[in-house]
Amino acid sequence: MYISFWLPTAVLTAALAIKLPSILKLWRDPLLRAVGGLLLFACAVFVFAAPSTIAWTNRVTGVPNIAAPWVYSLLTALCASWLLLVVHWRNGRTERHAQTRRATRWVVAVYAAVVAALWVLFALADVPVEQIRDLDTYYASTPFMRELILLYLTAHTVASLVTSRLVWNWIRTDGLDAWLRWGLRFLGIGFATNLLFSAAKLTAVAARWTGHDLDWLNTNVAPSAACIAATFVAVGFIVPHAGQYLQERWLVRRRHRGLAPLARLMRTVAGGREPLGLRATPEMRLIRRETFIRDTLLQLARRLDENLRTRSYDAALALGFAPGRAQALAAAVTIQDAVEAERRSPDGGGTSAPDTTYLLQEIQAVSQALRKPEEIKAVRARATVPAESMSTHD
Repeated sequence: MYISFWLPTAVLTAALAIKLPSILKLWRDPLLRAVGGLLLFACAVFVFAAPSTIAWTNRVTGVPNIAAPWVYSLLTALCASWLLLVVHWRNGRTERHAQTRRATRWVVAVYAAVVAALWVLFALADVPVEQIRDLDTYYASTPFMRELILLYLTAHTVASLVTSRLVWNWIRTDGLDAWLRWGLRFLGIGFATNLLFSAAKLTAVAARWTGHDLDWLNTNVAPSAACIAATFVAVGFIVPHAGQYLQERWLVRRRHRGLAPLARLMRTVAGGREPLGLRATPEMRLIRRETFIRDTLLQLARRLDENLRTRSYDAALALGFAPGRAQALAAAVTIQDAVEAERRSPDGGGTSAPDTTYLLQEIQAVSQALRKPEEIKAVRARATVPAESMSTHD
């Protein structure tokens, strides 16, 4: 199985594009800088690790296999960004600040030393035959190249183990947002899958040391594991942002649709509908609908019968509705009665100023009550029964 390196590159680029505005806006936040570095190095690794790019790098520089230390340096920098991410994520921006700075210096120093050592070992090694896909196994027993391969794989394995363990521990933390928890799950799977990359590479190299041929682990399994891991990591960063964005949009649209029954009723009073804008955002359409409903309710306030609302509320309670639902049903009965009164006598009306606080604040609940005309009918019927009749029936 072979997975194109350009697939994870595309997903990682999308994740970087989503995170970039936050990173630029809050550049002083070390956690966001670590995320940005992680995504940037991950994109670079897959761009330069693609076989076509490896061949291009070797050809342009004129040095056989020079793409190897370059790609391995990028991979080592990526591993360092993983560790920096968990260091800043674990310690936060203010807590254990001294420990965070000390851990950051250690990670940067150790992995910078690894990168320097990779180039020194490559300069000492003899690698005249260009290898695009199977360099690690081809030169597994070559002096200095053997140490180079073992060094970068060790650095990768350590970073994968530490990062994977901490991420899976965070998943079990209480109080996490659901989308963040799902993002952490994808990150955990991604970092754990990186261990498969290291295991496949090390197994193939060790097989060469013992005279066996398991090169397929190096040429097929390891690259595919790396692509899958990177894709999961990218999705892990995308899910919290995309999920929250889509959830917010869904809630806005749901509130907008939920107000439709009350908006339709208010149009019969206002003689029109709320202003429409073809390019208006969902939030703006919701605001316009809410404003239209509240303005019309204020216009209708002189028609509201407080006695009818009180009787309707008591009737709804007597019919077994919960207090909140009973209040919404009573308001719906009162509004419908006011609308009918407005139709019969547009110029008339009462002079009292009823309390419209509930109506203006709970328009969503009232609109939902209007979706159940049979319940409103039952409440209205019971509320308009003379007191003597109700006593007799009760």
